[in-house]
Amino acid sequence: MKHNITVEGIKLYAFHGCLEEEEKIGGNYIVDVFIETDFTEAAQYDELNQTVDYVWVNQVVKEEMAIRSKLIESVGQRIINSLKSKNLNAKYKVVIRKLSPPINGDVDSVSISIGEF
Repeated sequence: MKHNITVEGIKLYAFHGCLEEEEKIGGNYIVDVFIETDFTEAAQYDELNQTVDYVWVNQVVKEEMAIRSKLIESVGQRIINSLKSKNLNAKYKVVIRKLSPPINGDVDSVSISIGEF
């Protein structure tokens, strides 16, 4: 059976971007992780090891967002790769929003979406 787990609104301060100022000053980001899995056994037996641990998902996002990249596309791919590395028989989708991007306009955010579903 397919079930969905969402870890939404992970708020982080990071230093991604192509501009020198972004490397020095940084900016605010919001990351959402969508997970498709089968947690039938977890629900039946009330066991965390039968599902995806939200704490682990948050930790993966924080660790990968801490590594400087010019492109949030690269960060998104790293997050997906790290999540998949645990091989939990799940599919992942990651959305990264860069708040108030320096693009010479009044823009709330830019975002990327990467994943399998």
